Amino acid sequence: MFRSESFISRLFRLPLTAIATTALVSVAMLAAPVSYAATMSTVTKSSKKQATASKSTKKVASAKADATPSRKVIVLRHGKKTVVASRAAQPVRAAFVPAKPSLAEAMGLRDTEDALALRSSVALVMDQNTNEVLFQKNPTAVLPIASITKLMTALVVMDSHLPMDEVLTVSEDDRDTEKHSSSRLRFGTQLTRHEMMLLALMSSENRAASVLGRSYPGGLPAFVGAMNRKAHELGMSDSHFVDSSGLSSSNVSSAMDLARLVNAAYRNPTIREFSTQAEHEVNVLGRTQHFVSTNRLVRGGNWEIGLQKTGFITEAGQCLVMQARVNDRNVVMVFLDSVGKLSRFADATRVRTWLEHLPSMQSPQRPFPSSPNLTQGPNSPQAVLASQQARGI
Repeated sequence: MFRSESFISRLFRLPLTAIATTALVSVAMLAAPVSYAATMSTVTKSSKKQATASKSTKKVASAKADATPSRKVIVLRHGKKTVVASRAAQPVRAAFVPAKPSLAEAMGLRDTEDALALRSSVALVMDQNTNEVLFQKNPTAVLPIASITKLMTALVVMDSHLPMDEVLTVSEDDRDTEKHSSSRLRFGTQLTRHEMMLLALMSSENRAASVLGRSYPGGLPAFVGAMNRKAHELGMSDSHFVDSSGLSSSNVSSAMDLARLVNAAYRNPTIREFSTQAEHEVNVLGRTQHFVSTNRLVRGGNWEIGLQKTGFITEAGQCLVMQARVNDRNVVMVFLDSVGKLSRFADATRVRTWLEHLPSMQSPQRPFPSSPNLTQGPNSPQAVLASQQARGI
């Protein structure tokens, strides 16, 4: 009893501040377990939510994996199909490869404007009978000519007087190591020289052109030498050849030179016939192969085409040379470095439309112009073009 009274009396004798402090400490001690429990509850709930979200993410990833096309390897075992491997196909990403410019584009020739708004960097239109230049655009630019080379190949073959019925064989030596292009003439294919030249001119078959050069007496080096001698003979001073197919960008010429080549090739009836044939079938290792002309104007146009040849490699762009009869006039057309696969044919059509609005003129024969000047005289092509534009033609 004494001790209790003593404790109570001492308690009431303590300052108020001490009593308050003691009470607060006691309350804090009592509240600590409750706060801890609440905190742990919150942490537990958060962990459960994170675990749930993680499971959900895994499910989505699994669903995406299931949606990915799978690749299976199946083999036959004892007459039954058995899956020996199965895995998700990896996505294929296409690498961006910038287009390589043609030589004419690199030289800035595509920026040249003309009255007909052609999409070819180089163009030349000439009256075949009079050698009168009717239209020109960068006619002296020396550029790669791609498969137009095959016209010179045909000229050299015809000049050689080799038997056209001789059977030639496509071999590994005719593989394209320049552009790595494909061919429908498989190694071992045997065709006559006649058929090889037809496919080279009509369908621009590179292996056929290679066989023609390789089978020449002395092989391809001798054939290329004959090509360059022929070019010199024709006055093609801006031209040079290194192969019989045109796959090399070192086969170069100018529009003026190519007009000379077209005129020379046109004088040979076999080259005229082969270059303008629309289709042909040959036997390739026991199977019939159907070949068609690379010129859509030959296959389905209302043109009178006497000779033609197309060409394309990246360095040359889309090319076309033709001899055609337009508005009662025989004309030679040359188009180099045309933008787009169909633009060269569209350019030829625009030129024909323009020529059909010109009066048919017959002037005396004059020498082939080496450097024509289209600004002289009231009837110059530039003056005629201007008048056609003024009339909205």
